[in-house]
Amino acid sequence: MNDSSKVPLAADAVLARLADTIDQRKQTIASGQADIKASYVATLFSKGDDAILKKIGEEATETVMAAKEVRHANLADVQKSLLVGEMADLWFHCLVALSQFGLRPEDVLAELARREGISGIAEKSARTGQGKS
Repeated sequence: MNDSSKVPLAADAVLARLADTIDQRKQTIASGQADIKASYVATLFSKGDDAILKKIGEEATETVMAAKEVRHANLADVQKSLLVGEMADLWFHCLVALSQFGLRPEDVLAELARREGISGIAEKSARTGQGKS
């Protein structure tokens, strides 16, 4: 899957474009113009927070199961593609949740940039000391 001859995508640009599309679908719900029969994202937004969060849980479970299949298949390319597909589904639904709560992927990327170079143990310790986990 990691073909060095491929031109790398600007991940932040891809995430921003997806977030823009998701935000547009969210606006159609707010304006009453949503066609929930034609837009999966509009359907999710119309069902509210719990449906969006439930979908993230489902996708996270499917991602874990795909990763276990990769491990047991000795990293077969077919299994790797399944893992990438499940991870894409998970990320997509996380983008929907971010939009639902008025956030953007740029917020997550900024947090990751803030954490860059900090020990994960030290960073988690700082968060749990502030009442976060």
